[in-house]
Amino acid sequence: MSNHLPISSSNKSIAVLPFVNMSADPENEYFSDGITEEIINALTTVKGLKVIARTSSFAFKNKNIDVRTIGSRLGVSTVLEGSVRKAKNRIRITAQLINTNDGTHFWSKNFDRELKDIFALQDEVSLLIADQIRENFGHLNIQEHLIEAPTQNIEAYNLYLKGRYQHLMWDGPGIANAIELYEQCVAIDPSFTLPYFGLAYCYAMSGSWGNDRGLLQRSEENLSNGFNLDKQSYIGYFSKATLSFWGHWDFVNGHIFFQKAIELNPSYTEAEEGLCELYTAVGYFEKALWHTDNILRINPLSANHYFTKANIHYLKEDYTKALECIETSLSINPDFTHPIALKQVCLILTKDYEKLNDFLDKTPLAERPEECRVLYQLVNPEDKIDADISRVSSMIKKDSKGALFPWQLFLLVHLDKHEMALDFLEKNIKMRTGQIINFMNIPLLKPLHRYDRFQKLLQTTFQIKLLPPNPEIQITSPASNALMSGAEVDIVLEILGKGMKEEKWFQNPSLSLRSLAENLNISPNKLSWLLNEQISQNFNEYINSFRLENFKENALNPANSHLTLLALAYESGFNSKSVFNGFFKKIEGMTPKAWVKSNQV
Repeated sequence: MSNHLPISSSNKSIAVLPFVNMSADPENEYFSDGITEEIINALTTVKGLKVIARTSSFAFKNKNIDVRTIGSRLGVSTVLEGSVRKAKNRIRITAQLINTNDGTHFWSKNFDRELKDIFALQDEVSLLIADQIRENFGHLNIQEHLIEAPTQNIEAYNLYLKGRYQHLMWDGPGIANAIELYEQCVAIDPSFTLPYFGLAYCYAMSGSWGNDRGLLQRSEENLSNGFNLDKQSYIGYFSKATLSFWGHWDFVNGHIFFQKAIELNPSYTEAEEGLCELYTAVGYFEKALWHTDNILRINPLSANHYFTKANIHYLKEDYTKALECIETSLSINPDFTHPIALKQVCLILTKDYEKLNDFLDKTPLAERPEECRVLYQLVNPEDKIDADISRVSSMIKKDSKGALFPWQLFLLVHLDKHEMALDFLEKNIKMRTGQIINFMNIPLLKPLHRYDRFQKLLQTTFQIKLLPPNPEIQITSPASNALMSGAEVDIVLEILGKGMKEEKWFQNPSLSLRSLAENLNISPNKLSWLLNEQISQNFNEYINSFRLENFKENALNPANSHLTLLALAYESGFNSKSVFNGFFKKIEGMTPKAWVKSNQV
């Protein structure tokens, strides 16, 4: 049975699939991926529009899967597909929107620009996409611009996209490559904000997990440089939260900065996942689980989010649920080392050596397999297994740097070398090592709980004054704000009715919500609100209903018997055979031909 269940789709929802790199140089993939991410980020700023996060959209990269299946997997009504061709100083983008209900293409456009106009082009594409979703699925308030140029230096932007591409590998080599590219970027354009925050994040995580306080200082410096340029960057606050939480174990300020990043961009799942990890470290498990479920709503194919959820269940000692989430994570990304290592630990704790041994034999990416087998024997002495305990003394001297789990510490605990284990733990707490940030609830450390030293470490690290507040989660529904007064509504409805019935505005096949708003001398946002709230139709339903009635009247008129039904549809304002036939059948329950035949006298 599949691990991926269908998700009910929201009408105003979209997944932006990775744009295909059509450039002659296959290494330009970083550029097409960067354009895709920029459009995703732009669309997330449109309130009321559900935009699937990058990770889940990119799960379909280079896969030939029917859009109806993608819509079901991601819970969206619309998919954007496209391609990017970059050649010298020019760029060509093709884009098309597809309805995931029936697979129909309802909008497409080609864009050919100079590379220096890349930000204006990204803005234009994003606005057109948002407009099309509003016209087809319902009211959205759309800003005048969705993307502002982050730099005027195209070479610096190109380097940033290369760095971001490496950054999103989320592994040691990727982070190292990203740092190098981000540093080149700020050297070329010191006024470009984003690479400073990229550096801040990379240095914070590298410093925390690599026990290098010098890298944390470099993170601080880059944060300062970035915030001097942009004090309201959600990426900046995410990086600052990462440094506070992972680098300094500062739970209060980490919480504040994660919350600030989410406030600035509620769709930024990386920040909300960071908040989950913070709540997990301090033992606020129910809060952490609520947020993991929330981010999985817009990022349902994130292997990392499922790992985060698995880790919460593991620390709660619910290994059955932990293993379920681990399997889902690995089904999305079989090479993701975090759930691989967590599965090893869960199989130790569930006393399932047969599964553990088989998993270690078949998994080249397994973490410290020799230590893992020895630890199983120590934790479960009643099981007689073929594990070489004789080498354990060398294992406890082996640095756990680079591993997800502190295997050295686990071995010390279960060899009953508790004083040495407490020494190790105390040293790494002082160093703020990322591997042991969850030490309060790590199941394999339970034998240490009876010691005063351990309890003092808990009390010192997790004093009430050092913890974020823990109120119950309050879920509020967004207020519905009227965009027009009653008097204005009446005036506009009168003009609109006259324009449709007397001047037949609907016969213009190029009529859009924006052009109709110009006819009415109101903003597109007001017109969108009016149609949805006062007439209970989206733009296309409203316009096509007039076109349909006009077609029906003309189709039954004997004077038009020399014209085809499609010609009459085009005269009525429809500009697509598939749209006409689909809308007609939806309203009348039969084809146009069958309807005409049944209604002719």
